[in-house]
Order: sequence, then C-alpha cells, then structure tokens
Amino acid sequence: MEAHLETLKTRLFEEALAVGFAKARITRPDACPDLPERLSAFVAAGYHGQMGWMAERMAWRGNPAALWPEARSVIMLAESYSPEVDPRDATAQPECGAISVYAQGKDYHDLVKRRLKRLGRWLIEQSPCEIKVFVDTAPVMEKPLAQAAGLGWQGKHTNLLARDLGNWVFLGAIFTTLELPPDAPEISHCGSCTACLDACPTGAFPAPYRLDARRCISYLTIEHKGPVDPALRPGLGNRIYGCDDCLAACPWNKFAVAAQDIGYAAKQGTPELTEILALDDAAFRARFAGSPVKRIGRDRMIRNALYALGNSGRPDLAEAARPHLTDPDPAVAEAAAWALARLAL
Repeated sequence: MEAHLETLKTRLFEEALAVGFAKARITRPDACPDLPERLSAFVAAGYHGQMGWMAERMAWRGNPAALWPEARSVIMLAESYSPEVDPRDATAQPECGAISVYAQGKDYHDLVKRRLKRLGRWLIEQSPCEIKVFVDTAPVMEKPLAQAAGLGWQGKHTNLLARDLGNWVFLGAIFTTLELPPDAPEISHCGSCTACLDACPTGAFPAPYRLDARRCISYLTIEHKGPVDPALRPGLGNRIYGCDDCLAACPWNKFAVAAQDIGYAAKQGTPELTEILALDDAAFRARFAGSPVKRIGRDRMIRNALYALGNSGRPDLAEAARPHLTDPDPAVAEAAAWALARLAL
C-alpha cells in the first residue's frame, strides 16, 4: 500500500504541473500545532483590523484538522502570476491609479479553483477518495500549511516564497481522505535581508515575519471600510487597489517562473484617476467585470482614487474631485475634501 501511495504521489505531482500549477507538495492537516497561538497573538494585537471574520472563525482557521476531521492529507499547490514588468513603475504615474498585479487579470479564485477541481477529479479516478478544494475562500491558513508541506516559506513580509518560484504565487489546497506521504517542511532562507520590510511605504511590519494589517496598503485599499487614517494617506501614493512593493522587492524573484495562464495577463493597467472618478455604480461594475477589483464596490474605489488624487501634486486634476464633495458616502465626501485641501484648492 505504501509503495502504491508513493507512486500515486509522484504521478500527482506530474499531473499538477500538467494542469498548470508550478509546484505541489503534501502535508498533514495537523502539521502546524503552533497555529492557534500565532493566530491568537495576531488578533490580540489588533493586527487584523476590521477583518472580524479572523477572530470569529479562529477555531477553524487555527486548526486545519478541525475544518474537515476526515481529511488525512493536504495537497498544497502554487500557481505563478509573475508580472512581466516591475509593478512599482506604475507608482511613478501620479495621474493614474496603480492596481496590484494579482488583480490585473481575471479573478484568481476562479482560475485556481478550476485547476484544483481538475486535479482533484484526476486523483479520485486514480484512487477512490473524498476531497475538498480551497483557494482563499474558507478559514484555511494556506501559507503556514504551504511551509509545512515544503512548498516554500513565509518570508519576512509574511507572504510565501520559494527558492525556485520567488513570491509571485497563488496558493490552493486539496484536502483528501487519502493518507499520502508528507513532504519535509521548509525553513526560512531570508537570512539578514530586509528588502521587503524596507520597501513598505506605510511601515506595516512591526517586526520581521509580522504584519500589522491596519497599516498595510493592500488592507487599507481593499478591506478597510470608512476613512483611512489621514497620517497613512500620503503613503498610499497612487495605489487604488492593493500594493506590490514588498513582493517586488524580494531578491528571490530572480528565480520567479512565468505565469502559464493567460488569464493573469495585464488588462486593468494603470487607469487615469479622472476616468475612475467619473464612474457611477453601473459603470464601475462594467469597467471591472470579472476582476477581483469589483469586490470592493464603487464607493471604496472612488475613496481610494480621491486619496491618490490628493497625493498626485496635480492641481489641474482637482475638478475631478469636486463632484464628490456631496457624495452620499461620508468617506467619499471626506476624501474629496481632503484631496482638494492637499491640492491647495
């Protein structure tokens, strides 16, 4: 039986690459016994900000084995979305809005899940079992599980990276009732490097390997509701959805592999702020249909664009902010007033 499972594991990895994943490794659901303590400390420090679901579902998030007790193995998979150009170049265009690399193309949830289901069906055909697939849509701590599986390690920026992949990767998980041979966990290879920490515009890392989401631009532009702390707004620059600075700074990206799915190809680009600020709700939905950007809604996007406008140093663009002074959303109206004040008009 053990020989059969070893052979199945080898074939599984081959099939994972064939369907488009960049790497696959295996771990046990109970391979991260320190997760509850780490997660509790994160929440107790308030680092989760407004993401109340982290605290509410801590029992499951901190214990993958509790999510599905019948599971015996977790297949962790990495999918590359490496950009063709340095995303930091977009921050040098103050009249435009910078959108994170991961949100440039189609929604990764759909693309990764499709591949997970395809691989899962193949596994069931080879050896009857039950499976559940997850891609950032359930209380699964993908990054610690990926490190436990040997897929890579959580860098000082808390994202997963690997010596043979860099850090431009999406993670997916297949929980299965098959007891597949686990791989050895990975250790950190960050050494004394602090490139990712030094690159953060808002100082979101209180210490290496520790993130305070309340200061993270990705959190502030995507998850945070209401006005952003005025002290942090200048650090947002022209970023209107997410931030890639810590990822782009990682030296291990010299080993990044090319994205295989054309769905990740840049489509959103760096839209002009005046274009974004002219969108009503219907136009916003049409403009970002099929994109992860759509999930934040028109109001939060307009708020972000107004912060970017205020940071632009372009008084000639100020008229785009004026209509929003009377916006029904208080955060948008306040952002418009802030932007005009920053432009000294």
